[in-house]
Amino acid sequence: MSAAVDVTSYAAVDLGASSGRVMVGRVGPGRLELTEAHRFRNRPVRTPDGLRWDVLALYAGVLDGLRAAGPVASVGVDSWAVDHGLLDADGALLGNPVHYRDARTEGVPEKVWATLPAGELYAATGLQYAPFNTLYQLVAARGTAQFAAARRLLLIPDLLTYWLTGEQGTELTNASTTQLIDPRTRDWSRQVADRLGIDLGLFAPLRRPGDPAGLLRPEVLEETGLSGPVPVTAVASHDTASAVAAVPASDERFAYICTGTWSLAGLELTAPVLSEESRAANFTNELGLDGTVRYLRNIMGLWLLQECVRDWGDPDLGGLLTEAARVPGLRSVVDAGDASFLAPGRMPERIAEACRASGQPVPESPAEVTRCILDSLALAHRRAVADAQRLAGHPVDVVHVVGGGTRNALLCQLTADACGLPVVAGPAEAAALGNVLVQARAQGLVGDLAGMRRLVSRTQSLTRYEPTGDTGRWRAAEARLADR
Repeated sequence: MSAAVDVTSYAAVDLGASSGRVMVGRVGPGRLELTEAHRFRNRPVRTPDGLRWDVLALYAGVLDGLRAAGPVASVGVDSWAVDHGLLDADGALLGNPVHYRDARTEGVPEKVWATLPAGELYAATGLQYAPFNTLYQLVAARGTAQFAAARRLLLIPDLLTYWLTGEQGTELTNASTTQLIDPRTRDWSRQVADRLGIDLGLFAPLRRPGDPAGLLRPEVLEETGLSGPVPVTAVASHDTASAVAAVPASDERFAYICTGTWSLAGLELTAPVLSEESRAANFTNELGLDGTVRYLRNIMGLWLLQECVRDWGDPDLGGLLTEAARVPGLRSVVDAGDASFLAPGRMPERIAEACRASGQPVPESPAEVTRCILDSLALAHRRAVADAQRLAGHPVDVVHVVGGGTRNALLCQLTADACGLPVVAGPAEAAALGNVLVQARAQGLVGDLAGMRRLVSRTQSLTRYEPTGDTGRWRAAEARLADR
């Protein structure tokens, strides 16, 4: 009975690009448990103005989840990066937030580079090139009536936190994805903002993970049935930052791959890598917990398979993966980082077109396309892990795979084979666990980052995959892509 008394419950609001969830984490001495209170779909909507997030439906899902969660000691919110809501002078939302896959930033990076060359921009912010970075979105929004009326910009988790508490802030790990943060000072890059005419006054004051973010408003307490006061804690609100905080590593010699709609593959460092070679390799320096830097490359991830499955009418995924495992490996591969795969629609045909254009056999059946995708993702993981070690001068002994892709045993084994390193897969809900652990640490229930990771390692289900076969086959596949 005494052990139950020592356990404290926390609500982790964890929003991904295709679904949202409210998880309840229970933390106590040597104990870390996670249960799902509520899960809901995240379905973007294409309007006459473009692709938008249905943020009102997301907020309703959050409230439903908090109601299902029951009494909690704190709430934390994390989500995907770069996207944001604009508020007017009264704090009202000016329309649904624009989706990062919207076409409005086409051609915008080139306009930015005409004022601030790409090399100088990278040296100042360390952020990889991605056409949807917040900086490019802000430049694209200039001249619109909505942007002219905006008096505040809140990133998605900060927007939901504002609606929950009535208080505004900008959490640092997510702010570091805007391309307006200097990763060395961990503060705004006024140099970049001034050169590009961006008003940093649009942003609320910076918060760090663990900072208080307010209390649930009385209306929220009434809506959810919770008894106040219930604090909201700023967590590492970029979901990747929360996931990396929950990587069950035993020392610093590890690489990580956060798998889901995206694959984020890289290293945890103590300082950014801002070299021209790093920029050319398209590595990003995003901020993590306790002064760390997430040095990583964005890879298209399971988005490729998700889009194919949608196109095929949602067949049984387990059966599809079983069939894909029987398909000969590395017959055809595509560049899983290619921006041509960013937009939704016609994914099986686009993969076939890429194989045809590179002179490779064209996958035809769903199993063949699936195997092509998984081989291509494992190959991209291999390249990212190898490039990160070389560019950062930081060797690793193991690759930790966390997130939804840990449930895909074939992808985990292929990643071990491709990297020539053991893969430790798990936990699947790393972002929610990292969210919970930062809340618990803010209340003194867990220790430093190493202590958090030990607790994850001791309490969560992990699976180890040893590399098999000859990595020469993967080198040959790399060469095929390089010769395109």
